[in-house]
Amino acid sequence: MDRGGAPASPRFVAVGVSEKNRDSAGNAGHAGHAGNTAGPGRRGSARERLQAEREREKGRDRRRRTLIVSAAVVGVLGLAAVAGLIAANAGRDGGGPGSGPVAAPTGAAGKDDLAIPVGATDAPSTLTVWEDFRCPACAQFENALRDTVHELERSGQLKVEYHLATIIDGNMGGSGSLNAANAAACAQDAGKFAEYHDVLYQNQPAEQDDAFAGDEKLFELAGRVPGLNTPAFRSCVAEGRHDGWVKKSAQAFRDGDFKGTPTVLLNGESVFPSKGGEQISLENFKKWVAEANKGKRPGTAFPSAQSSAPASAPASGVPSEGSPSAGGSPSEGSGPGTSGGGSSSSGGSSSTGGSSFSGGSSSGGGAVE
Repeated sequence: MDRGGAPASPRFVAVGVSEKNRDSAGNAGHAGHAGNTAGPGRRGSARERLQAEREREKGRDRRRRTLIVSAAVVGVLGLAAVAGLIAANAGRDGGGPGSGPVAAPTGAAGKDDLAIPVGATDAPSTLTVWEDFRCPACAQFENALRDTVHELERSGQLKVEYHLATIIDGNMGGSGSLNAANAAACAQDAGKFAEYHDVLYQNQPAEQDDAFAGDEKLFELAGRVPGLNTPAFRSCVAEGRHDGWVKKSAQAFRDGDFKGTPTVLLNGESVFPSKGGEQISLENFKKWVAEANKGKRPGTAFPSAQSSAPASAPASGVPSEGSPSAGGSPSEGSGPGTSGGGSSSSGGSSSTGGSSFSGGSSSGGGAVE
């Protein structure tokens, strides 16, 4: 009924919501609307975080691959360095027979260039000698027949081919045989093999004493050969330039089935310690060469660079005290151990009143190898 005032505005009440709770419901609706508007932002942040994590994982993978490649490169370089060191030291510090580079000395001849020749190349007879600088029986042979052999070389009757072995190193231990043989090859490079060869045997240490393993000992003895102890010679010895060649020669000795050192062959026939039932002696040796050369002309082709066959043994090459060859080299006509005054080296036996000696080939302790 109209009572004279304006009619009241109609009131709307939310369905299912009491008037008491309308405001709170409305507020909740606003809150829910606000929440719906924030949802897409959170989803975007999650994608960004996932993308960032993937990038970090890719970075870690790249670092792992870099480390693996770097480690592989370092490993390869390390193996190459080790291989280089082994190769550099193989010739000097061991290795199998003939290991290391084979550098033959100047003027080496014969099969595989394993012989050092002394004397006229066209001499009618050839003496082949296999010997070891630590071998007492070799020193006995050399110190007894040195002057006679050099006389036959100078007269063109005989050419000597020296082959170097290292059997005492193998039997007694050490490296003196190898080191001395290398030094002798270095002397051959300088054209002074024969002189240095003689000095080494005149000053040979006792068999058990590996003195030749020391370079300084070899330099000291080189000082007794005029013009030999030069920087070039010392460098050749110190670096073991011909070690590989010496080892190849030593292997050839083993392959040759020789009985021991010295092995001495006159035109291929053994003459040490005897030939045809006759003991070797200065007289017999000269007789055997004369018989082999009968009707043949002496050689005249002496290599110009070769200072072979010294006119006489170096004055400074007197055997050192305690050397197996101490007591002096026998003069011609008196062999070691004879009543003529020459003292024998270890391993030699004498014939009463004669100039022959048995001097069996030796290695350890004077025994035949």
